Amino acid sequence: MDRQIRPIYEALDTNSNKSAILACNKVLKKQPNNLLVKALKALALVRSQKVEEALVLCDEVLAAKPADEATLAAMMHVLRGLGRHMDMVTMYDDAYKQQPANEELGTQTFFANVRIGNWKAAQQIATKMHKQFQDEHYLYWNVMSALLQAKDPNTPETLRPVLLKLAQRLVSQSPTPSYYNADRFHLHVTVLKELGLYDEAYELIESEAGKIICSQFLMCEELRREIWKLKGLTKEAGERAEQQILEVKDRNWLEFLAVLDATFADLTVEGADVESAKGSSSERITQTRELFGKVVEQDGVKDRSGHLALLELEKRCRHHGLATDSTTLTSLLESYFQHFGGKACCFEDLKPYIELEGEDLATWTSVLEKQTAQATSVPDLWRFINAQKLLRYNLTEAQLTPEAETQRAVQCLNAYLEGLHLGKDLPSYELQPADDLAVLAAQIFVNIWKRTGDQTPLYNAAALLEYATTKSKMSYQIRLHLIRIYRLLGLPSLALEHYRGINVKQVQNDTLSHFLLSRASTFSLAATGDITYTNECMETSRIYVSNSEETSEFIVRAFGGEKYSQIPDFILFEECLDNSLQRDLIKMEHVRMRIAHEAINSELVDMELIELKFIFDRLHHDNRDFSILANYQPRCGASFIDQTESLEKTPGFGWLWVFLKIYIKAFQLASDLDDTVEDKLLIGDRPKPSNDPETKLPLKERLTKRKQEEINELSSDEAAFYDYASALSEWLTPYHDYARPPPSVVLAEAAKLTEQKTGHTLKGLELPPDAATNGNGKKDEEPPAVVEPPASISKHFDDVLQRFKEVLDGKAVPFELLHVVTLAQEAYLLFAIETTRFKTASVIKQNKFGGLSQHIKDIRNKSTAVINEMSGALLNRAESEATQESRKAVIEACKPIIHESGLDHDFVLNVAKKITDARKQIYDGIGKGMAKLAKTYA
Repeated sequence: MDRQIRPIYEALDTNSNKSAILACNKVLKKQPNNLLVKALKALALVRSQKVEEALVLCDEVLAAKPADEATLAAMMHVLRGLGRHMDMVTMYDDAYKQQPANEELGTQTFFANVRIGNWKAAQQIATKMHKQFQDEHYLYWNVMSALLQAKDPNTPETLRPVLLKLAQRLVSQSPTPSYYNADRFHLHVTVLKELGLYDEAYELIESEAGKIICSQFLMCEELRREIWKLKGLTKEAGERAEQQILEVKDRNWLEFLAVLDATFADLTVEGADVESAKGSSSERITQTRELFGKVVEQDGVKDRSGHLALLELEKRCRHHGLATDSTTLTSLLESYFQHFGGKACCFEDLKPYIELEGEDLATWTSVLEKQTAQATSVPDLWRFINAQKLLRYNLTEAQLTPEAETQRAVQCLNAYLEGLHLGKDLPSYELQPADDLAVLAAQIFVNIWKRTGDQTPLYNAAALLEYATTKSKMSYQIRLHLIRIYRLLGLPSLALEHYRGINVKQVQNDTLSHFLLSRASTFSLAATGDITYTNECMETSRIYVSNSEETSEFIVRAFGGEKYSQIPDFILFEECLDNSLQRDLIKMEHVRMRIAHEAINSELVDMELIELKFIFDRLHHDNRDFSILANYQPRCGASFIDQTESLEKTPGFGWLWVFLKIYIKAFQLASDLDDTVEDKLLIGDRPKPSNDPETKLPLKERLTKRKQEEINELSSDEAAFYDYASALSEWLTPYHDYARPPPSVVLAEAAKLTEQKTGHTLKGLELPPDAATNGNGKKDEEPPAVVEPPASISKHFDDVLQRFKEVLDGKAVPFELLHVVTLAQEAYLLFAIETTRFKTASVIKQNKFGGLSQHIKDIRNKSTAVINEMSGALLNRAESEATQESRKAVIEACKPIIHESGLDHDFVLNVAKKITDARKQIYDGIGKGMAKLAKTYA
């Protein structure tokens, strides 16, 4: 390596970007045309967030069409950092054309297309490389690319079978049979399956080599099962599974399901004679019962599969009307409970089979009620825990009185406190065996609150779970329950503390962050400078940035290592994270918090407008995990996750679309960007829009659509906010459209700013010769007549104030109060965004909007008065928190867990202090933030 270049690499390796830039400048003084140094300097500039300067160097290097590996490698990192993946493909393609005999350049060109999912070009390159270099793995790259192109939604339907047949022909032409490599074999069978050639696929997997591969590689075994199913070989699959279960002693649950499916196969055939099918199925049921009985005898308590298979068999018999003995199910349940009631999995195992009624339920209940709260051993404790869960599942509405529920909660709490001695010697990172009793008691308290509206049981649940965290510091279940309860009680700082205690990592940010960040702007103190929740949004979003950078590399490595079976999963993983619903729900919350924290200017408006429009074109995947939260509530009522959902409405696709429409319209009015200007100023590649036909409609039409299914996801206050936002944008649109400068003026200003920063004019910002005279023609038109704003705009703040007073004086949980307050603040900020253009008198005068400023002033005065009144009331409420009286009220609310179970009084006092201090903090912060914003925009 050149002695002059080495210091640059060393500086980049240690993230000393400033030193790297200085070292590059030193070399470029002597060698101004050194492309490698220019590329390295561009990389250092990108890492230093100096994008405009990096773009100038980037364009210079690309124009020179580099072909050496060092420059190409550096430019690859630069272009990835700028989001210019199409330019990366072009760069490698140009280099490969200059050196067509360079196999490494060909490979990198193929990989560049793989990174952006350009399967057509990737297939063409693989074809060329196979012909040129005669390496067999290029043939399989060709096959895989053809298969992925056929499955691409953008590929025309007529072309898909052509691509699949091409892939089949290529595999058949391979000089080495595919079964010499498991992944090649998997790819071969997959191509046959996609073509519907099930007979050929069957012959392949049932060949001598195919059987060996399927027995050794799980992905091939799963594909074998799929082919059998597609060929309609349900009975044959059942026979094979019987052999596996008896002879090989395979206890894979899939084998048991195959036997069960075969047992009832005749009943699932369309158009079959029902009576005849029932007769043949009855014979097989007897045989299957004998088979599973043998498994139970062989395994005893070593394995649960046989016991569960008998339960599943009886359930299906009942479903098809083939049960011969009404007591069989309860006998099997009792047998299972006796064998495995002391295991943690018992409740989840039995849950699908215990929806009982009448005598069955009475018999089952009597079995469970025999279990006493003996904590002599861990299995005995778990037997009691499982009995309580199973009993609770079948409780009726009449049995769920507040008195009975309180008694059950205290019973569980006492058993929990007694059971703690079994784990007293466990290390701090282990879970207590009795933890589920604390969770069960907490859920009972939540159920009491939900049925009575009295918030005191929530304090009992919080204090109990806080105590449980001191015994099981690593219990994510306990912490997730606390997060749900603390959000309801309006205690965001405590919810955040427990969320961080879970130590969420990697992709869990996508699946679990909704527990904390759903409607996170409700808890934001950004207006007072506390950006804790804003930062949490940013931290959580890092997984999506790293996904964009890393997952495409996984796909590249899978091609390089010929792991073809993994490639579709990597592609799906990348797709799900890139288009994650939670990602964009977090983004929406971040925008809502950002406008309260930062000055509303063109930079903020333009940046957010472009990104929100990209989001509006996506087809989202909901990757959120709701099932991770345990549910021990009775089947006759709502689940725990539904009971603790803020406002009883879970933000989803509809909620996101509504808020995207609100903010895109607002930012469009405040921005000078139109589509032509946006295209020229856009740095990276424009994301691919989804294939949803609605994305093909004009943006204006899509923004004005109101769908009831979207509105159904909003709370009543959010629905009123949506109506207000729609009326506001509709009223102001004509004045913004007339006053907005023409695109040529906007581009000229952008070019001027760029030249001032970098000393160069960016490529793509060159203006036409007549830019100075280019206009949009609207100045020759008459300005729109100023009309009075709809009454709904001004009335919205009167309605919000009335709603605030109702919630303040009522029994609503604190979350609802904060929800009303922060939405009022948001309506105020939305008005500020959409009227920023008309703040100066010269704009009004120049565009002849006489009277508009007075209308704006009247609404601003009204809204400011409302915001100040709400702020004052919230500050007064904050003063009543964190006092001795408020703490005493919390302790009094916790009477059941202090007096009836003996939970430590001092511990509950500390919890009460935490709760009241946290609530004072949020009320005080939001109250002061509203006052600050009112002063800023009044």
